[in-house]
Amino acid sequence: MIIKLEQDLSKKDVEIRIRYAQMSKDVERITTILQSVDTRIKCKLDDSDKFVNASDIYYFETVDKRTFVYCEQSVYRTESRIYQLADELAHLGFVQINKACILNINALDSVKPLLNSRMEATLKNGERLYITRKYLDNIKQALQEGTKV
Repeated sequence: MIIKLEQDLSKKDVEIRIRYAQMSKDVERITTILQSVDTRIKCKLDDSDKFVNASDIYYFETVDKRTFVYCEQSVYRTESRIYQLADELAHLGFVQINKACILNINALDSVKPLLNSRMEATLKNGERLYITRKYLDNIKQALQEGTKV
C-alpha cells in the first residue's frame, strides 16, 4: 500500500482518492473507516450538545430507557434509540451484542467464550462486555467479514 499526502491550499475540504487494481476486503475496510470518521452522533454532556465521531465510539448502551455513548475515556448521552443506532451504523462496523448494547467492532481487542454459549468481549481500553447467545451470530459474521481493522 502506498500512501501519499499533499497539501492543496485551493481546496476547502479534504479529498481522498483510493486507487486500486481490484476491490478487496482491505479497500472496503479503509472505506468504512473513512466513512466512520465523517459520521457524527449528536450527544449531550451536562447541558451542552457535542458531536462525537462514530470512529471514536466504543459502544452504545441503554440503561433505564436512556442511551449512553461510551468512548475511550468519556461517556455521553444521546436521544437516539439503540435500534435506530444499530440500523444507522451497521455499515460502519457497529454490531448488536445484547439487547441493550451495540459494539464498535473496530474497538474490539479480544473475544473469549464463557459458559451458557455466551462470550466476553474485551475492548481496547480494557472494558469488558458480554455477548449473549441470541447475538452470537452477529459478532461472528462481523468478524468473518473482516470489518475489524
